[in-house]
Amino acid sequence: MKIVLIVVFILTACGLFLLLSGILKLPTLRTGRAMMQSGKKEKKLQKTLDAFYMDGAAYLGKYIGMNAYKKSRMQNVLNAAGLKMTPETYMAYAYLKAGSIFLLILPALHVFPLLAILLVLLGVMVYYKETRKAEELVREKREQIEGELYRFVSTITQELKNSRDVLSMLEHYKENAGEMFQKELDIVCADMRSSSYEAALTRFEARLNSPQLSDVVRGLIGVLRGDDGAVYFQMLTHDFKQAELQRLKAKAAKIPPKIRVFSFAMLLCFLATYFAIIGYEIIKSMGTLF
Repeated sequence: MKIVLIVVFILTACGLFLLLSGILKLPTLRTGRAMMQSGKKEKKLQKTLDAFYMDGAAYLGKYIGMNAYKKSRMQNVLNAAGLKMTPETYMAYAYLKAGSIFLLILPALHVFPLLAILLVLLGVMVYYKETRKAEELVREKREQIEGELYRFVSTITQELKNSRDVLSMLEHYKENAGEMFQKELDIVCADMRSSSYEAALTRFEARLNSPQLSDVVRGLIGVLRGDDGAVYFQMLTHDFKQAELQRLKAKAAKIPPKIRVFSFAMLLCFLATYFAIIGYEIIKSMGTLF
């Protein structure tokens, strides 16, 4: 009987969704997939469920209010993360994804009440994960770019001995840059060709909000204004080299704890195997005694 109720609930929910989709004129599944692919370029194949969420988020986002400061800040984060969607749609997507998990609480209360508690925790975790996804993408991009800044600054230091053309320096380094940094250099080079050099570099700095990148941009703007810049970039090279060494040491320091965790897990498996055998033999011996 419980299984029948669950099936009826699922079919009713699907029917109401299709009916409301027709009444509210929601985008089709194909349109939703296209929106997801344009909003998340790093994923080649979008799941059908995500496309449904994006359909609902595109409609629900029209009714979500947001103050100007929060909207502007979130829009900058979304642009830096490469997510081509409005802040309202982004928040609506998180609401829908978490809300779909909360809806499962109702049938869970009838089938297995303890599962409802897990669903509540899962829904909260999904909500916070989705609302912080853009910031996590920006953080990963920032870390990858900051990992290349030492090599980038060293190249500029050598280039300044022969040329002071900032755009040419960026284009030359772009050929050997990493994937993330190459995309950002493509944007800033195109921006420099179509507008002021200083304004393009300032926007480049604002997109990632990285202290190290701010130091580099400050030096490039100084070169554009006629400063020598050679000594400044030599100092940056020294500082970034020390920062890179510290980063590598911190990365290496994280490896032993990871190995220790797996070693501890293997030890537990061995102990569980031995105790299982010993326990089995004890129970078997007790059966013969009694």
